[in-house]
Amino acid sequence: MTMLGFVLASAGVLLLAIAALGLFLLPDALSRQHAATKSGTLALGLLLIGAALVAGDPGWWIRVALILVFLLLTLPVASHLLARAAARHAYTREQLREARDPEIDR
Repeated sequence: MTMLGFVLASAGVLLLAIAALGLFLLPDALSRQHAATKSGTLALGLLLIGAALVAGDPGWWIRVALILVFLLLTLPVASHLLARAAARHAYTREQLREARDPEIDR
């Protein structure tokens, strides 16, 4: 089980790195949001399950299950609300592509 745990945790870390790379390389805000939420949820799930397998303690499985339920309930909803807010303002794809982070533009 330990080896499977390390493989799942490594896959989760790799997927998180790819998702983080997508935040910088994808062309518009909605695509970046998709990379952050969809692959982030899967990556964290893999990482948590891998950690629980390595730990082997039943207490870890309870914690992992609670965290996964929280992630599955919050991340997709947050992603949907952000996309809906962008759609309500009727931004064009060009405007979304040009969207910059105000923290970076200082």
